[in-house]
Amino acid sequence: MNLETQMNSKTYQSVEVGQPIIAKIVTSMLWLLFLGNAAYLIINFNNMPDWRWESIFKINGFTVLMWTTVTFFSAVVCSYASNYLTGFRYHSRFMVLSLGFTLSVMLLVLANHIGLLILSWLIMGVFMSQLIGIDKHWGEAREALKITQNYFYIGTFFLTAGLLLIAFFSDEFTISGLSIVAVDLPIYIVLPSALCIILAAIVQSAMFPFHRWLLSAMTAPTPASALMHAGFVNGAGILLALFATLLFASNTLTILFVIGGFTAIIAQFTKLLQVNVKQKLGCSTIAQMGFMIMQCGLGFFNAAVVHLILHGFYKAYLFLSSGEEIVQTKPKQPKQLKIKPLQAFVVLLFGGLGAYLFAFWTGKAIAMDSSIFLTLIVAITVGQATYNIIKEQSLSIAQKIVVPPILFVAGIGIYALMYNGVTVLMADMPMIAKAMPLTWVQIIFGITFLLGFFIMKLGVYKKLPWLYVKLMNISQPHKKSVLMYKSKSI
Repeated sequence: MNLETQMNSKTYQSVEVGQPIIAKIVTSMLWLLFLGNAAYLIINFNNMPDWRWESIFKINGFTVLMWTTVTFFSAVVCSYASNYLTGFRYHSRFMVLSLGFTLSVMLLVLANHIGLLILSWLIMGVFMSQLIGIDKHWGEAREALKITQNYFYIGTFFLTAGLLLIAFFSDEFTISGLSIVAVDLPIYIVLPSALCIILAAIVQSAMFPFHRWLLSAMTAPTPASALMHAGFVNGAGILLALFATLLFASNTLTILFVIGGFTAIIAQFTKLLQVNVKQKLGCSTIAQMGFMIMQCGLGFFNAAVVHLILHGFYKAYLFLSSGEEIVQTKPKQPKQLKIKPLQAFVVLLFGGLGAYLFAFWTGKAIAMDSSIFLTLIVAITVGQATYNIIKEQSLSIAQKIVVPPILFVAGIGIYALMYNGVTVLMADMPMIAKAMPLTWVQIIFGITFLLGFFIMKLGVYKKLPWLYVKLMNISQPHKKSVLMYKSKSI
């Protein structure tokens, strides 16, 4: 159930006279912020400053990159919402909250003092929960607001505990300073501190078992969902990148790798069971955040940042076009996965070529370290896309031969370009791209991940009723946000 189908008719009454003016002001501000940040990023790409004011603020390449990204997403969403929410009682409130959320994210990446970082993390969560429950006249929305806000408070608590522990022990209260001293601190300090920061990150990115807040947040208007899935949940990648040194020093990267991989597998399964478009997109976001956390666990925080940017573009588009998807979707029998030997050879061939191109263009040798998992993910993605193309009946044999190479060279080329560009902008941040030696835990879990992927694609779970029921149960929103307060609307 989404807001558009459940909205009480009173919500669209008493339209504020100032709505169009406020919408235009907010949208114009966001586009101006984006254009300014984008121009500065392009002009100073090879000569980014490392500016600091006292111990409070810092501006570097990573700051400008995140400012450009979040202002772009917010400007697009607010431009869409200006027309989409016309007549909505809380239209002006939505626009102001969206601006507040954007500024809080900008403050987050500007912060150098841990106090300001914690405050901006908290404010960001408050703004997002208010966007989720913006319709105060709808009982389910009010419950979703409470549920999500409680989760965000929990995440802020863990972040505060982790940062204060290491800050008071080291007498260092800046992010840049902690990045330097973390490697010299005792393990009994860095380990609990890192675990608390990891907990804060996985709560925000809706990793299992903290995923229900995201599934309960579907009461939000579609533009709010787009902003949440394109920007808010990605904040975990930003947080982990800021404290990469601490995660290396505490030897907790394997924990991130396992949590991210497990979530990615389960969420991909649960996505297949959903019949609601927004719930499908919610499960898809959880899976993608799992991949992002996996990349952090492999030691490639730059790859995680690239992933969060690309995911933001992709998911914002999907949410903003979800209405059209509902109109055009017709019930149909799911296709069975059948592949002929020649087709299997083509899939494996292009998957291998895609992996080689990625390794070559990003300057990574196919070495036996954690970078091999990045290459493996690229190979799987290219192989899956190849399978989709060769099974497409509307394409001729000639087209099936020509299309895959063109798409993959262009796609991997753009990805490699972004990867290298982000790496340059994050160059002054320590340990943002350091391959880890392969461990048995990584190998075993990597094999498990591949098995899970093929079990999902082959549809084996459909023949196991207990597994089907379990997956369906864990992919449901919090019980209080599902139909329990429909009759209690104000």
